[in-house]
Amino acid sequence: MTKSIGYAALSATDRLAPFQFERREVGPHDVQIDILYCGVCHSDLHTARNEWKNTLYPSVPGHEIVGRVTAVGAHVAKFKVGDLAGVGCMVDSCRHCSSCEEGLEQYCDNGFTGTYNGPVFGGDNTYGGYSDKIVVSEQFVLRITHADNLAAVAPLLCAGITTYSPLRQWKVGPGQKVGVAGLGGLGHMAVKIARAMGAHVVLFTTSPDKKADALRLGAHDVVISKNADEMSAHANSFDFILNCIAAPHDLDAYLGLLKRDGTMTLVGAPAEPHPSPDVFNLIFKRRRLAGSLIGGIAETQEMLDFCAEHNIVSDIEMIRIDAINEAYERMLKGDVKYRFVIDMASLT
Repeated sequence: MTKSIGYAALSATDRLAPFQFERREVGPHDVQIDILYCGVCHSDLHTARNEWKNTLYPSVPGHEIVGRVTAVGAHVAKFKVGDLAGVGCMVDSCRHCSSCEEGLEQYCDNGFTGTYNGPVFGGDNTYGGYSDKIVVSEQFVLRITHADNLAAVAPLLCAGITTYSPLRQWKVGPGQKVGVAGLGGLGHMAVKIARAMGAHVVLFTTSPDKKADALRLGAHDVVISKNADEMSAHANSFDFILNCIAAPHDLDAYLGLLKRDGTMTLVGAPAEPHPSPDVFNLIFKRRRLAGSLIGGIAETQEMLDFCAEHNIVSDIEMIRIDAINEAYERMLKGDVKYRFVIDMASLT
């Protein structure tokens, strides 16, 4: 075993604090990465505070990881020492169910293994990227090809793929009118990616002061969702809406904006459920309400390459690891544009 240091929550009420633990030795198919930067996802906070009632403690969050390869196993073919590499939300899956065989490890029938908080259906704890190093099977390591601004690449490993995957699944592209609900860590990436895919992008927000920023990020139009007139002006006009809001809210306000056969996909994961939508909002226009998780490893690599080609990174605010508890409080208030990233050099 290899000694590692990080930041962990020891209970739902504890502040994150320094924590020493052990990583496994590098096996024949493993890659060891010295972590340079780790993004801060709202899922980190949900897990640290046990808001989803499934946290394994000690909890070392972090699944938006970029760093440099420092060791590889004897059978590793895709990475060498010195390469830049990334790790997202998964570090393993069963690898043999139908989902895994189709490259959809995120929907593994037997439950993927999270980068932190262990396997979905129970098992040993895993420790994430709020740490100095990580050891991961080569099959779950991603190539990083962005030449610059490596810290801003880190959030692509969750926020990027969480928004790219549904946009790709529902074939967003030129000629489509696409809505993005919520301008936060997920929403700002959705705007950038949907615009790069060629769609006409409309951002929905409750905050008028976000309009200029949404346009800067690539939205063609901004709708204040609290304004009934602005909302009704877009009734029955959207091919697709990506709902990135991570708090319970009225889904019907957005479902009514979809065309016949339009789809709204949820990617935000609130601690409490949404109110049930009115079934008539669905059946009278054959609209669809869907959900999406992250992407599989192949699709995540595709997303990283797409973002590199289109010069897409996250808008970030860099923090030291000892500022993580304050960052959580600010994240709850929406006081970040649009993703905190930890400079892991501050750990030592």
